[in-house]
Amino acid sequence: MAQTETKVLTAHVPLPLAEKVDQVALRLERSRSWIMKQALSAWIDQEEERSRLTREALADVDAGRVIDHQAVQAWADSCAAGPPD
Repeated sequence: MAQTETKVLTAHVPLPLAEKVDQVALRLERSRSWIMKQALSAWIDQEEERSRLTREALADVDAGRVIDHQAVQAWADSCAAGPPD
């Protein structure tokens, strides 16, 4: 299997967080490094999705695809009122 190039990143983390990483590593029988790579990868995926959704929403605003605040408020008020008798 080919080795992927890597780069060492260093970060200071609060002791309680470091201890949680160690606990998860022990429980999963994985290295601390593996846990950190999984966590960082998941966070980056989440941030990329958040950025994509933000750009998509801004494109909708630019194109005029918006809902009037009063319409949203009326809908929310109708939900709070409950179903009709």
